[in-house]
Amino acid sequence: MSRRILLIASMVGALFGASQARGQSLPQLNMGYSGAGIGSDLLKVIDRAGLWRKHGIEVRTIYLSSGTLMAQTLSSGDIGMAGFDTPAMLNLALAGHSLKVVAVPINRLEPFFVVRNNIKTPADLKGKKVTISRFGSGSDIMTRVALRYWKLDPEKDVSFFQSGNTPTRMAALIAGHMDAALVSSTGVSKIVATGCCRILADLAELPLDYANYGVVVSGSLLKNQRDSVKRYLQAIIEGIHTFKTKPDVARAILRDSNGDAEVGPLYERLSKSFRDFPAPDTRGIQNVIDSLPSPKARGANAEDFMEKSLMEEIRKSGFMEKLQGGKG
Repeated sequence: MSRRILLIASMVGALFGASQARGQSLPQLNMGYSGAGIGSDLLKVIDRAGLWRKHGIEVRTIYLSSGTLMAQTLSSGDIGMAGFDTPAMLNLALAGHSLKVVAVPINRLEPFFVVRNNIKTPADLKGKKVTISRFGSGSDIMTRVALRYWKLDPEKDVSFFQSGNTPTRMAALIAGHMDAALVSSTGVSKIVATGCCRILADLAELPLDYANYGVVVSGSLLKNQRDSVKRYLQAIIEGIHTFKTKPDVARAILRDSNGDAEVGPLYERLSKSFRDFPAPDTRGIQNVIDSLPSPKARGANAEDFMEKSLMEEIRKSGFMEKLQGGKG
C-alpha cells in the first residue's frame, strides 16, 4: 500500500510540476527592427505560425524608423538584438560596442535604385538629390555602395537628404522633391505605378556578396541568454522554411501591403533571396565593413564581428534535416 501511495504521490508531483512549467513565462528577448518589407514580413510569418513559442521563447519586436535610431536604441540597452540593418549595426560595433552578427538571412543587396523618369543612366545622377533615411543607416551606406559601383563619387557627384524610411522616401520621389532613392522590393511596384519614376537598377543583380539583412546581438545578451538566442535562431530558420514551403502563409502576409498582381513576383523574388541556413558569411560581412565610412573600418576583420558557434551547433544537431523532413 505504501508503495502505491508513493507512486501516486510522485505522479501527482510530476503533473503539478509540468503544470507549473507551462504556467511559467518564457524567456523574453527584445528585438528592434527597421524598415518595412522583407524583414518585417519574415517576422510576421514567424509570429503568425507561432514559432517563437514553439521554440520556447517570447520575442518582443519593436519597430524603429531607421537603422541609425536602432543602433542608438541597441547601444542604450533597451533592446538586445537588432535586425535587419547589418551596416548600421556594424558601424556601431566599430565604435566600440560589443556586438556580434549571428545570422544573415539575405547575403546581397536587395533594394531597387529608383529614380525620376528624366534620369536614364547612372551618369545622369550627377548633380541630383538622393534621399536616404538617416546618415549612417543601411539606406545611406547601400546607396553609396551602388554609386561607387557606377564610378560616381558620393561626396561630390550627388547631394544627400535625410527623409526617413521607405514610405517617406517614396513620397519624396513622387512629389518631385528628390531625384533618387533606394526602395524595398515590397514597395517598388507602388511607386512605378504612379508614373513618376522608373527603376534604374535592381541592386540584387550586382555581383557582390553583401550581408545586408542580418541579425546582430549584444555581447551581454550572448553571455547571459545564449540558449535563448539559439532558440531565436531556430525560429528564424523555421520561419524562412515556412516562407518557402508554405506559400499560402507567406502570400497572405505579402498581400497585407501589396496588390494581388504584385504578390506572385514578389514572393518568388523573396523566396530566392532568403538563405535556407542563414549562417554568418565572412565575405558578405567583410564587404559591409569595407563599405562603411568610419575610419575604424579600414583594416577591420569580419571574423571579429561574427558569432558562428550557435549556428554551427544548430547544424550539427540535425535541426535542418528534421525540418526539411517535415518533423521540425
